[in-house]
Amino acid sequence: MQGMMQDWPMLCHRIIEHAARQHGARRIVTRSVEGPIEVTDYAQLHQLALRISKRLSADGIGFGDRVGTLAWSTARHLACWYGIAGLGAVYQPVNPRLFPEQIAYIINDAKDRILLVDISFVPLLEGVADRLTGVERYVVLTDRAHMPQTTLKNAVCFEDWLDGVDADFAWGRFDENTAVTLTYTSGTTGQPKGVVYSHRSVNLMSLTGCAPDMYAFSSHDVVLQVIPMSHANGWSWPFSAPMTGAGLVFPGARLDAASLVELLVDEHVTMSGGVPTVWQSILAQLASTGQRLPDLRRVYIGGSACSRAMLEEFRSVHGVEVRAGFGMTEMGPMSAVGSLLPETAALPPEQEIAIRQTQGRPPYLVEFRLVDDAGKVQPWDGLSQGHLRARGPCIVQAYYGQMPGSALDEDGFFDSGDIATIDRNGYVHLTDRAKDLVKSGGEWISSIDLENWAASFPGVQEAAVVGVAHPKWDERPLLLLVAKPGVALDKDAVLAFLGERVAKWWLPDDVVMVSEIPHTATGKINKVTLRQRYAAHYAAPTRLSLDA
Repeated sequence: MQGMMQDWPMLCHRIIEHAARQHGARRIVTRSVEGPIEVTDYAQLHQLALRISKRLSADGIGFGDRVGTLAWSTARHLACWYGIAGLGAVYQPVNPRLFPEQIAYIINDAKDRILLVDISFVPLLEGVADRLTGVERYVVLTDRAHMPQTTLKNAVCFEDWLDGVDADFAWGRFDENTAVTLTYTSGTTGQPKGVVYSHRSVNLMSLTGCAPDMYAFSSHDVVLQVIPMSHANGWSWPFSAPMTGAGLVFPGARLDAASLVELLVDEHVTMSGGVPTVWQSILAQLASTGQRLPDLRRVYIGGSACSRAMLEEFRSVHGVEVRAGFGMTEMGPMSAVGSLLPETAALPPEQEIAIRQTQGRPPYLVEFRLVDDAGKVQPWDGLSQGHLRARGPCIVQAYYGQMPGSALDEDGFFDSGDIATIDRNGYVHLTDRAKDLVKSGGEWISSIDLENWAASFPGVQEAAVVGVAHPKWDERPLLLLVAKPGVALDKDAVLAFLGERVAKWWLPDDVVMVSEIPHTATGKINKVTLRQRYAAHYAAPTRLSLDA
């Protein structure tokens, strides 16, 4: 016996149709790439997306074709996503922070036929255009007044491209397992790998994100999309927000702290998220100006753990709840959020902070497992470490171009590449990336735990720990610190502080003060670069304590 409910495939363009129908007048604010603040709403964005579909169709774009976007987070960019999706085509966001060679590789690997590009990135594409033989046309997302001179093939400004095109267009009805986006990993080692999301997986992930214990979107929220749309499908926020009727605010090209604070205050933003470095700069800006964030209620920190100092400053100074957000492109992208359970909400403050510094707990649709090096499943006791694996309908089974199921183990789990513990309440605590663990004298040291404690030392803006070859112990941890402006950090004081909080044999053999720490294209600490840069540090006759 089968169910008697309607056959109603979960397609992404249904989301913007719903938003236009139920929340048509809800504000969408963009700091445009050209400069001025622009305001639209879901009804107008829906109409623009239909026009984009009609124009793409006239250009020969159809079911399964890939259309690349190299653009900042803006309402126009979002309309392009929905317009591409409505055709059954595949939008393919390119991260502009990648190296030009990687960008060329991605565009060619995806077989993008048309590229929709912001004016900021025209010179970048001109530098690699001779290698992009499959691209038929470049649409520059601007108006006639700002259209730059360019050598890009068949280039046209967005305004002219849509000239005379109306919104009289019907979006398709097709299988919900149809591909909707092809998004690439950051490619820290080797070339970036493509992950293909389906309409179904995006809908399921976005619905999951709306749950109160997850991102908790509602029509009462105003969401600042600090997370780049080019990274991990924008954390699915461009879909969760219109699902619920939340307002959206896009920062465009200006991601400096002053510009973000202006939007947070002026647009009465209630929730946002991003990597720790972004929020470090925002908190520093607020402290220097004496501004407060009276409307902001929740911030989601992902990419790396939120330091205790940041968590406490958000809570005590601004009254903001910080939740960890853990996931990766391959996990669709959300796999855990750090909301409190009844069992953890009543904990003493010190223990509650420890829970909030975990990576959170998984929602329905995500199943975690820990296995040791021999493949034996480990218990959820908060102590037993293992390789973190996951399965679910929004988690990758194979990378683009590879055999179905090739990314999974025999039980259908995907290996995240992380080493973790999970406690009895399901909270995941990442010990490290498997490749970033420090193995000293046969024992493992967590670089993440060391970084979290070091970042809580007064005056530390950012901390990074890498394992460096050592003549006696195989590897020893090296701590790199960036000081807050105007602060002079004392190495011995930092080590004394750590000595009261971690095992003696965990203590770094040296501390290096640096002016900045390199990051990947997704905002994470680039430990590959750091390991290369300091590979001979413990082999040197004297220790460095200057930026080198």
